[in-house]
Amino acid sequence: MNRKPAMKPYTLKDFQRQFPDDVTCLEWLRNRLYPNGIYCEKCEATTKHYRVVSRPSYSCDRCGHHVHPTAGTIFHKSPTPLTTWFYAIYLMASTRCGISAKQIQRETGVTYKTAWRMFKQIRTMLDESESGKKLGGKRGPGVEMDETYMGGVQKMGAGRKPRNPKTPVFGIAERKGRVRAFTTDNVQSGTLLPIIREHVMPKSTVFTDERNVYDGVAHTTDGYQHRRIQHNERVYVMGDVHTNTVEGFWSLVKRGITGVYHNVGRHYLQTYLNEYTFRYNRRFDVQPMFMSFLKQVEKRDAVVRQIQDVPQPF
Repeated sequence: MNRKPAMKPYTLKDFQRQFPDDVTCLEWLRNRLYPNGIYCEKCEATTKHYRVVSRPSYSCDRCGHHVHPTAGTIFHKSPTPLTTWFYAIYLMASTRCGISAKQIQRETGVTYKTAWRMFKQIRTMLDESESGKKLGGKRGPGVEMDETYMGGVQKMGAGRKPRNPKTPVFGIAERKGRVRAFTTDNVQSGTLLPIIREHVMPKSTVFTDERNVYDGVAHTTDGYQHRRIQHNERVYVMGDVHTNTVEGFWSLVKRGITGVYHNVGRHYLQTYLNEYTFRYNRRFDVQPMFMSFLKQVEKRDAVVRQIQDVPQPF
């Protein structure tokens, strides 16, 4: 039987060969954001642009108007070199469970505050919850749902309340497909059902456990086929009825957060979930994860407008 050759990993030498300096990084960004050429607003036409040596911009050969490829991206107004940004993205994409801002600081030589800000900016471009593509489908293998809790620090002494209450998290996973995870205020039916209807296609087969918060799934107007597994009776698999896919994803997330970040605050937990779901959804891709991360840069325009008031890297 003929087998496909194993994909060659994208190594540090490959990265250094492809992006040796800031000029190469800027040229890649230009080609990515302007594949059909740069449109000059003053000339009102797509014209030839030449790189300006003294700054990271390109100048129109007709009127001299400057265009900055970094504008509207995570690199917007950042004094940090593009090679450092690209290397930080490479480091984040090269690990299965993520990398801490402290490690990025050690690897790149920037300050911790700069590393943390870069880390946050890179992670915000990995959100795919608004992609518009719903999970499941009438002919699909089914969609699993489950809720869990993350975070919280226990005080000394048995029976005491945690200093930081755990954050409820809700997950939806296609079998052999994509996954999405959301932080929620609670895991009550009134909170979860709108999320289900927004992200799961009508007439999908839905698998859950026996919790009563899922009682309303079969009674929505979306025509879901609801099947349940009785975990309270120590039954975890019955034919094709189980929630092992989404629970396996929870295991990856919890091990990663505990092992790399140790603890994540409620305010930032959603961005970490976005990173883990982004990796999980591309686990079968032939394209190197680094390129998958890097190609998300073009999605940053709307987000940058919301964070222009955030202080720039130190």
